[in-house]
Amino acid sequence: MSQAPEEKELHTEHHEHAHEHGHTKTIAGVDEHLAAALVARGNPNPFGRGYLKLYFFCFLIFFASTMNGFDGALMGSINALPNYTSYYHLPPKGNSATGIVFAIFNIGQMVGSLFIWLADWKGRKLPIFVGCLGVIVGTVITSTAPTLSVFVGGRFLLSFFSTVATTAAPLYMIEIAPPLYRGTIAGMYNTLWYLGSIIATSAVYGANLNLSTDGQVNWRLPLWLQMVCPAIVLFGVWFCPESPRYLVGKGRSVEARAILVRFHANGDETHPLVDLQMKEMEEALQREGMLTWRNFLDVRSLFRTRGRAYRMMLNMAFSWFGQFSGNNIASYYLPKLLSNVGITTVNTQLELNIVYSVLGYVAAVTGSRFHDILGRRTMFLISISGMIISLSIAAGTAAGYVHTGSFASSAASIAFIYVFGVSYSWAFTSMHPIYPGEVMANDMRAKGMCVSGLVSGIASFVNTFAAPVALNNIGYWFYAFFALWDCFELAFVYFFFVETKGRTLEELEEIFNSPNPRKASVKLVTVKAGSDDSSMDEKV
Repeated sequence: MSQAPEEKELHTEHHEHAHEHGHTKTIAGVDEHLAAALVARGNPNPFGRGYLKLYFFCFLIFFASTMNGFDGALMGSINALPNYTSYYHLPPKGNSATGIVFAIFNIGQMVGSLFIWLADWKGRKLPIFVGCLGVIVGTVITSTAPTLSVFVGGRFLLSFFSTVATTAAPLYMIEIAPPLYRGTIAGMYNTLWYLGSIIATSAVYGANLNLSTDGQVNWRLPLWLQMVCPAIVLFGVWFCPESPRYLVGKGRSVEARAILVRFHANGDETHPLVDLQMKEMEEALQREGMLTWRNFLDVRSLFRTRGRAYRMMLNMAFSWFGQFSGNNIASYYLPKLLSNVGITTVNTQLELNIVYSVLGYVAAVTGSRFHDILGRRTMFLISISGMIISLSIAAGTAAGYVHTGSFASSAASIAFIYVFGVSYSWAFTSMHPIYPGEVMANDMRAKGMCVSGLVSGIASFVNTFAAPVALNNIGYWFYAFFALWDCFELAFVYFFFVETKGRTLEELEEIFNSPNPRKASVKLVTVKAGSDDSSMDEKV
């Protein structure tokens, strides 16, 4: 086993060696075919005109990701307001009714995931538009709901339509992003989960600080704000280019090539990267076809080969891990966690909720770039290790506070809840909707994203429905449970997860058809211009 060459940022990992009869370039850390294309012409300027336009269009779609973050932080924040809980006759400490208010969002996610076939039937942009429109309607219902049943019904509609949009949006991001920067560009999408969270927590804090004596305005007003970001996407999505893979699947290859030329090659029609992607997409779609509503319920294509079954294992495992690593108890029930360690003032709880969201956002944005530098596997392993350590310490210090009333134990427990949030956000937030789609073949991707949505919804439902009861009954032992569960996640990621960094989506086929996909994915290919030789180096 040989030591792999040192990996650097992709746009700077060209090594030139001058010779008497010319020169040789070596590119390490990317797939052989992609590396050969870059050796032939060089990597397109990531700050060229086409790339900058693509970044702007992607940024518009990023706002779709705020919907889930807004809801999680909003409900966690208004659940700490006495006039909200009294209006709907909910106990301050939470019960099964509180769990239903939260968990109905997860049920809507599961149902909404079943409509991902719209993305292959009518394109990636239409479901995003329809979903955002539905969220605006759901916002009106929840913001004016006179009874708890109407409020729960409105939350179901919010969740259903937001899921229609937020399953199509990462599908779009994965397919529109250039292969060298897919982790960064597509990964940035879900970081705006925290922007939604920051807006929600800040709105509740400001409204409660200034409007707490004005009827129900302090919690009704933040509910109305839930339509702002979807409205931005609603009007902006039609200016964005369609997914090239969808266009190729519909026989519109000329349009697809024009998009790749403009946004992946900065207008260079002869760049080998364009030809490579077009060739791979056409071959893959000719072999696999596109998903339609007729074959949507036929799940045999997801498991018909060993490689496809491995893809689905990773898809489902990561979807579960993303919602069942302890993160939901922090995002939905942070005020409750704070009260467990002595922080009972509502405004203080809301202030700390805002800080939690800001720290998570910074960590998620930073992590989205590192996925294209360190790779997905390395990021996940570091992140899970941080979660295990922080949850273990949080459990121990929370126990210390409960038994001794120590202020130092209380402060330490809060601090490590925040460390946990940063650890999770650094690797998981950006990849949560991206990695399950990356590991899918073209004909599996939409259907796989449906499965991902269902698994995430089930995991989140179990988590959020059980959390208020568990927190009331076992307190700090709930942290300890997730610390042990995260140990299992760490082992699973190490032994089974594949590395997707540095490959086009089509080139992952070779990885999953190998005897050991995980082992094959961490091998680096070196291609030398002017030579027919290529070498495989295993990362150690």
